[in-house]
Amino acid sequence: MSLFKKKSGTKAEPGEIVAVIKRVLAENGREYVRSYVIAGLCMVAVALTTAFPAWIMRDVIDDIFYRQRADLITLICVSIVVAFLIRGVAGYAQAVILAKVGNNLVARYQRRLFDHLMKLDVGFFTENRSGHLAAQINQNVSGIRDLLSMTLTAVARDAVSLVALVTVMIWQDPMLSLLAFLVGPPLVLSVNYLMRRLRAVTRQAVEINSRLIGSMQEATQGIAVVKAFTMEDQLSRRMIQMIDHAEERSNKIARVSERMTPIAEVLAGFAVAGVIGYAGYRATQGGSLPGSIVSFITALLLAYDPVRRLARLQVGLERSLVNARMIYEILDLKPQQGDAPGAVEIKVGKGEVRFENVSFAYSEDLPVLSEVSFVAEAGKTTAIVGASGAGKTTLTALLERFYDVDGGRITVDGQDIATVTKRSLRGSMAYVSQQPYLFEGTIADNIRYGRADASDADIRFAAEQAAADDFIRQQPEGYDTAVGENGVTLSGGQRQRISIARAIVRKAPILLLDEATSALDNESEARVQQALATVMKGSTTIVIAHRLSTVVNADRIVVMEAGRVIEQGTHSELMANPHGTYARFHRLQNQKGLELVDDTATAATPAMNPEGENA
Repeated sequence: MSLFKKKSGTKAEPGEIVAVIKRVLAENGREYVRSYVIAGLCMVAVALTTAFPAWIMRDVIDDIFYRQRADLITLICVSIVVAFLIRGVAGYAQAVILAKVGNNLVARYQRRLFDHLMKLDVGFFTENRSGHLAAQINQNVSGIRDLLSMTLTAVARDAVSLVALVTVMIWQDPMLSLLAFLVGPPLVLSVNYLMRRLRAVTRQAVEINSRLIGSMQEATQGIAVVKAFTMEDQLSRRMIQMIDHAEERSNKIARVSERMTPIAEVLAGFAVAGVIGYAGYRATQGGSLPGSIVSFITALLLAYDPVRRLARLQVGLERSLVNARMIYEILDLKPQQGDAPGAVEIKVGKGEVRFENVSFAYSEDLPVLSEVSFVAEAGKTTAIVGASGAGKTTLTALLERFYDVDGGRITVDGQDIATVTKRSLRGSMAYVSQQPYLFEGTIADNIRYGRADASDADIRFAAEQAAADDFIRQQPEGYDTAVGENGVTLSGGQRQRISIARAIVRKAPILLLDEATSALDNESEARVQQALATVMKGSTTIVIAHRLSTVVNADRIVVMEAGRVIEQGTHSELMANPHGTYARFHRLQNQKGLELVDDTATAATPAMNPEGENA
């Protein structure tokens, strides 16, 4: 399921903000109850101390300046200082608490997202580009935090402040309060209009920015190809277009969201002017004391900020809702390929692998395999050869259950792999791809990914077998040398040998090799082949090959064409048929030094480029 199947302008259902907030609270509320209660009390203190100066203003004007009561000066001044002290301390405390809770929420959802992504099937990552996915998550994960922070701030600080100030206003002059409240209806209508406009624009901006950041990431990862093909100008023009588009969306968001400011200012101006005009007229005609009027106007002016923030709250919540909803779109995805009910852990003894009439298609109009049957005998080497699109890589993808078969079955020691847990199945296999991938960390870390409990001695032994120990020791910090992004600081052959060491240290009964020595020079290849020969003894080994010279010694060679097995046998048996496909390929490679084009040449993983199977 693609992340972007929902239309950009999808409108939230009524109450969706409340529903999302309830879900976030249900998932995380217990962890933060104490923190939110303390932060809420601090905000209430801020709100009440904000209203206090407006309330005390009548006494300042009437008793100190008009009646000239000197005995109240000290008391009022001290009370104002105390109020501002409480406000400062409470404001600091609530800000720090909310920041800590928000940062913890972001970290919590980052962990949840990564754990969930690791559970999704390979097809999800085939449909969604990794750079765009990472960028989208990075942009949206803060939406959860902002939803809660803005809601608590609005309720505990702004709403309480507004209620306290309105109470002061009504207490001082009910008639003036009614006049001031006339700005409410047009303000609400304005907010609703902007809310609808902002929702669609925000989602579009998130998607555009995710594509932009993802494209930048991919361009830096493929910088060698960019330089080699002088793609700088092309990519720059494309990137400029995306940047301009992102800038235009961001500017539109600014225009829409900030439209609230002039509306609120104008309405506030009318309200303040009306109140002052009416109060001034009444004061000149009635001769009443000015304290209540000054107190009322002070409360009115102080109420402007919480009113403005509350007016913008819906706009801010809409933006955060878009972010939070896109996060939950990922978290709500269910893995399409899970373990079967009652699945058990596989028990691998000899390691015999059987394909029995296996058929598979990536989609209804994209058939890849048709009734494929062969046996990879336990403890022996089975090579799978064939031209591009023959379905070789799909066989290993099905064996590792990146996908489930459409027909037939695959067994390991007689156990149907559809009835065992995927984790135990994959734990019984070691895999070396044609294009090795190295992860963040040191060289030792990347080898240890093969087996988490591998000792340093195990890692060094595996590296020696993979002909990698010599060059590793020459690195600045040996095995503790950090690799660059995907091992960019290492040569292709060095990365391949580390990948082979990772497979060796796994000590798995089934070994899958996808042209594992294709990136090595002749000397290194000879050393690695010798090492692999040692490792392969006693292991069931399945080799995908497009260089036939690497499989002549295989115990069985399976020749595929257009998703079918057309020949099987040893090298000598297949060469005995001069008109066979294998013999023709062999003659072609010997005569012209050509290699069969493998269908995984552009794939990062065994199933990342399924279309290649029908190239």
